[in-house]
Amino acid sequence: MADAEEPEKKRRRIEDLTDKMAVDGGHRISGCSWDGRWNHVRKFLERPGPFTHPDFEPSPESLQFLLETCKILVIGAGGLGCELLKNLALSGFRLIDVVDMDIIDVSNLNRQFLFRPNDVGRPKAEVAAEFINSRIPGCKVLPHFKKIQDFDDSFYRQFHIIVCGLDSIIARRWMNGMLISILSYDEGVLDPSSIIPLIDGGTEGFKGNARVILPGMTACIDCTLELYPPQINFPMCTIASMPRLPEHCIEYVRILQWPKETPFGDTSLDGDNPEHIQWVFERSQERAAEFSIPGVTYRLTQGVVKRIIPAVASTNAVIAAACATEVFKIATSAYIPLNNYLVFNDVDGLYTHAFEAERKENCTACSQVPQDLQFPPSAKLQEILEYLTENSSLQMKSPAITTVLEGKNKTLYLQSIKSIEERTRPNLCKTLKGNTFLLTVFSLVSSLRAQCRRSCVLFCHRAGLVRRPGTSRSRRHHAADRSLQTQLHRLSKMTSSDPQTG
Repeated sequence: MADAEEPEKKRRRIEDLTDKMAVDGGHRISGCSWDGRWNHVRKFLERPGPFTHPDFEPSPESLQFLLETCKILVIGAGGLGCELLKNLALSGFRLIDVVDMDIIDVSNLNRQFLFRPNDVGRPKAEVAAEFINSRIPGCKVLPHFKKIQDFDDSFYRQFHIIVCGLDSIIARRWMNGMLISILSYDEGVLDPSSIIPLIDGGTEGFKGNARVILPGMTACIDCTLELYPPQINFPMCTIASMPRLPEHCIEYVRILQWPKETPFGDTSLDGDNPEHIQWVFERSQERAAEFSIPGVTYRLTQGVVKRIIPAVASTNAVIAAACATEVFKIATSAYIPLNNYLVFNDVDGLYTHAFEAERKENCTACSQVPQDLQFPPSAKLQEILEYLTENSSLQMKSPAITTVLEGKNKTLYLQSIKSIEERTRPNLCKTLKGNTFLLTVFSLVSSLRAQCRRSCVLFCHRAGLVRRPGTSRSRRHHAADRSLQTQLHRLSKMTSSDPQTG
């Protein structure tokens, strides 16, 4: 009898909690039936169904976990991020952090529905958090107006699940590397409790994708770099001598005029700095006028400099819904999550497809196996750099190369700082035969260690990838939290023969 009453007590406790959530300043919020605020979620968590996980046990504890314990990190508060925040908050997730380094532009208002005209110029993360907190009582969205690189691993360890709504491959790779770097291995066996699931969504026009990444278990971002569209580059000869498009004029200023004139001193061009964009815009207009090329606008200038891709509100809504659904599945263990990649296309009609992206055995991010790269005996530093940046499976952006000579660290080449680039440029014509060196890339958390030997093989592997036993992140001892870990254990045993779900 006592066992039968226990679930009912827990149900009443959660209803009392939702009643408190419906009170603002001592007054009940009108216009909503807050007594049954989470009934739609209970239908999924407190009763069995034909699509539930075979090992799922309906219980009020799962909703209690969502409301009181589960911490979600949303990276990006743009088109995808706004939809994600709304979906997650309405699904019962009340402890949400959001990270975004951008400010609101008037061009965002047609598809980022948490923002209003009077919010232009304010940080996206702060405005989005204020909107959700004010519209959904009890939800606590904590904003961070920073770059993801400004946080160390201790910040990311506190979250149960991380969701990305980014428009940058570089940022995705960095986040991917961070979650891989905090994995814990015990005698070569991955500790599932150190895994922080990563749900990644992306859109481009009427196309989008959502994927579930379990670091160390499933294909990571770097495993599938070839799936991302190549960056559009214009021939240098066209940019310099015969520009035909407004983009050519903007690229000329970005690539040639900016480093030559250094308008803001020894500072790299920052696409998020309005003063930098304004300078490029004005110089681009001057060059466009010289060749009678119309169409150079401030918005186009910003798009070329930041490599902005087109966004459509409906696509953002679909992909954000898919990502939020996967977060719900993993957090509650109620359903088998996506395994592990979903593509969406509504250019002509409506098309979706789910498939299992496979791990790459020699992935530079998640593999513990050294990678062999073949180079001729006379390979120079310039040739190696070109290979590292242009190879579709590596796509390293502006790698910095250092080595140790006579017990001292020496920079062989660094492109991002002009003064060092000029000083180290002569090394591009030299060979590296027999030298061990480190590759540091902005998009990677750890460095890559490499060596050119007599056989002219470059051995690359992640420096500091394997964690010592006992360094896994601390976990909260909650029954539903343990259920999340049980879900990760189940997923670690899933094989490619398991049904693909979406």
